[in-house]
Amino acid sequence: MAEQFPACKKCGDGDLVPLSDFGGQGAPIHYKAWVCTNGDCGFNLKIRNGEVHLGEPILDGSQRERRDR
Repeated sequence: MAEQFPACKKCGDGDLVPLSDFGGQGAPIHYKAWVCTNGDCGFNLKIRNGEVHLGEPILDGSQRERRDR
């Protein structure tokens, strides 16, 4: 069964999908952000240091320099 995600309330066309990250010590942080799958919408919700941030600019990650661990 495919996983279902909530519809984006901003545009109504995309779904909100979760993104994960790693903390400063390398521990996984699940559901750190939710973003709309509609590229024209751009809605996003992020959790940083226990605070919720809405609608921050979305940056193209391919432009970042790779960090080797």
